[in-house]
Amino acid sequence: MRFGIFIPQGWRHDLVGIDPAAHWETMRDLARAADAGPWESLWVYDHFHTVPEPTDQATHEAWTLMAAFAASTARIRLGQMCTCVGYRNPAYLAKVAATVDHVSGGRVEMGIGAGWYEHEWRAYGYGFPDAPARLRALREGVEIMHRAWTTGTASLDGEFHRVDGAIVQPLPVQDGGIPMWVAGGGEKVTLKIAAKYARYTNFGGSPETFTRKSEILRGHCDALGTDFDAIVRSTDFDTVIAPTEAEAQRKVDELEARLAQHVGDAAAAEEVADLRTGDGTALVGTPQQIVDALAARAELGLGYAIHYFPEAAYDRSGIELFEREVLPALA
Repeated sequence: MRFGIFIPQGWRHDLVGIDPAAHWETMRDLARAADAGPWESLWVYDHFHTVPEPTDQATHEAWTLMAAFAASTARIRLGQMCTCVGYRNPAYLAKVAATVDHVSGGRVEMGIGAGWYEHEWRAYGYGFPDAPARLRALREGVEIMHRAWTTGTASLDGEFHRVDGAIVQPLPVQDGGIPMWVAGGGEKVTLKIAAKYARYTNFGGSPETFTRKSEILRGHCDALGTDFDAIVRSTDFDTVIAPTEAEAQRKVDELEARLAQHVGDAAAAEEVADLRTGDGTALVGTPQQIVDALAARAELGLGYAIHYFPEAAYDRSGIELFEREVLPALA
């Protein structure tokens, strides 16, 4: 199994209490620690407003961070989970990503999705098309980026995106263009886009859900004549790890208390509900419990696990424990 780590950027109220003037130093130092460690990749979210509710707390912009991490790390790969295709013209985005690929020496991943956070869509003036329209826009955007990175130019007269001879030079450093991660588990459209273009998919849910979506992806690959086995399936995990179960639960308590200061008790409790029950893609417990959970997912075909540690900006002990006892057992 391959492993990535999220760097806190404020979106999940994970930099609150830290002076904004120190945010970049905090993020940079975590990125450099990951770069010096065993992680294959680091990740940020592409959002503008906090969750579970929009507040006045800072959320740092994803592609600006990509460029900054590219210049301040040396080895680790750089991803977003996931870039919203509706927030930037896809030809412009292809140009930005190609430039960051050069700054990083060929270490960029492109996580791309249709977007879902209505509040920030409307706040930033993007409207909020319905889900089928957002998915059609995703298909067009992915096609534009594919053309740009493989030919150096892109033209498309689409329903949502219109580009006419957009020149994207230099091409990305990586042969064949920047690896595409198509994020989301939409069974009729998103997984079909992934079957055609993606080197990686990203979807979660219960083990049963993961298995069903994997088989749907296989069916799309068979229909399109692409290689299902060449697509790496990934999942994001909210991960709280400690030497004992009681200590892990204490960390969840601390997370809930921190969130409650900004979004209220009810929203904070809802946000940590899966961490309380271990549902979905929440991993809470001792190193052996987390090894066992991930090993079970690997048997279902999970090839890449990306971990979000809620306390990372304040306490690295969970990350360090994961590095010592979980990664060696599964990597």
